[in-house]
Amino acid sequence: MELPAELLKRIDETITHYPQKRSAVMMLLHMIQEHAGYISREAIEWTAQKLEIQPIHVYEVVTFYPMYRMEPVGKYHLKVCRTLSCALGGGKELCQSLQKKLGVGLRETTKDGKFTIEEVECLASCGTAPVMMVNDDFYEGVTPEKCDEILQKCS
Repeated sequence: MELPAELLKRIDETITHYPQKRSAVMMLLHMIQEHAGYISREAIEWTAQKLEIQPIHVYEVVTFYPMYRMEPVGKYHLKVCRTLSCALGGGKELCQSLQKKLGVGLRETTKDGKFTIEEVECLASCGTAPVMMVNDDFYEGVTPEKCDEILQKCS
């Protein structure tokens, strides 16, 4: 797996902050996913070798935590909260509306590679439900009209 020299340097430096190399697994996975957009099988193997652990241990982390992805996502990753407050506030309907508007199901990407929709666990804004994220941008009280405005900004 080829990574930029600057990222490799950051990875090496990050590992030094942990008493055992294996403890850096989540940080390395975050860094790799930030760079590549997802965690490939090759990235799992590379991370295991770098941390001197078995690949299964890296794979377990990737598949356990929902913030890691093993498949690429669209340019705009739409994450809709699905927990109780958001569900009661219209989150389910928001998610269904997005799927209908974009013509894709959950965890699918539009043909143009622009959007991927995903339901996620709590986005920690229960009082302003429903909430969603577009990549790292956070939106509260997302009505169908507000959702249309958000999608229009994605170009």
